[in-house]
Amino acid sequence: MASDFRLKEQLPRLVNDIVATYTPDDNVNHLGHCPLPNYEVIIEILAGLTDILYPGYRRQVGLHAGNIAYHVGSTIDRLHDQLTTQIAAALRHDDRVRFADCEQKEADYEAKGQAMAIALLERIPALRATLATDVQAAFDGDPACHTADEVVFCYPGIEAITVYRIAHELVELQVPFIPRMMTEWAHKQTGIDIHPGATIGEYFFIDHGTGVVIGETCEIGAHVKLYQGVTLGALSFKTDDSGALIRGQKRHPTIEDGVVVYANATILGGNTTIGRESVIGSSVWITKTVSPLTTVVLEKPSLRVRGASEAAHQPADQVNFQI
Repeated sequence: MASDFRLKEQLPRLVNDIVATYTPDDNVNHLGHCPLPNYEVIIEILAGLTDILYPGYRRQVGLHAGNIAYHVGSTIDRLHDQLTTQIAAALRHDDRVRFADCEQKEADYEAKGQAMAIALLERIPALRATLATDVQAAFDGDPACHTADEVVFCYPGIEAITVYRIAHELVELQVPFIPRMMTEWAHKQTGIDIHPGATIGEYFFIDHGTGVVIGETCEIGAHVKLYQGVTLGALSFKTDDSGALIRGQKRHPTIEDGVVVYANATILGGNTTIGRESVIGSSVWITKTVSPLTTVVLEKPSLRVRGASEAAHQPADQVNFQI
């Protein structure tokens, strides 16, 4: 059936109806002269940084001692320009949100963006050293893993941790907006949600990973291992006299060195600490501090299988949490 071109006469009216909804108090439009960071460019920046952090694994292959300096130099030069422009846009956006103004001279934003870009690039050697410990933790902690290369290529946990560590450096440099763009992209890619404001020590391993949530004010020590479905979240949200959320307080737990948290465990609250080298079993709900060297499991877990010729109960001391 052919289109009725007369119906297209309605389109100008439809356009006017849509545009009329773009009001100053509308929270889902961004109009004016303060452009936001470009989502696609931010993802390209992550890809470029990953090429530098893990040379030879990603887009650039065939690297060797004779050409590595050229490839790193070319990538760093491009990252400098991209980061400068995108951070400048984020700073403009931050001023617009906080002060309803982004009319400073363009050179001011560009200069600040460049300084922050250089500061991030200067942290790459230290970032590589920390990420090497995360890769080692995955290899040491998973008997199904045969090589460190497998960790870098295949493990969603290391991808999410890599993006988190980049984004956290930007948080430390007080770059607005972009860190959340990065970690939410990683969340979409891996199913692992790590807020860039969280503090995480070295040798960090997320096994399997799907459904892991780590809140903004979490403090995680070194040599910590999390399984899928773990939530390190807030117990409640305090509000002021007007009912608005009070921000900037510690809302999420502290996980000390050497802790293992098994699948689907939930640990909540800013005053909750899991002491060093403790083991938190699957599916527990914790809102109070756990002393160091403690094991927490559900009391007397058992299985019941209908139709079995004999009772199918599994005593707690036979439970094996390893996956």
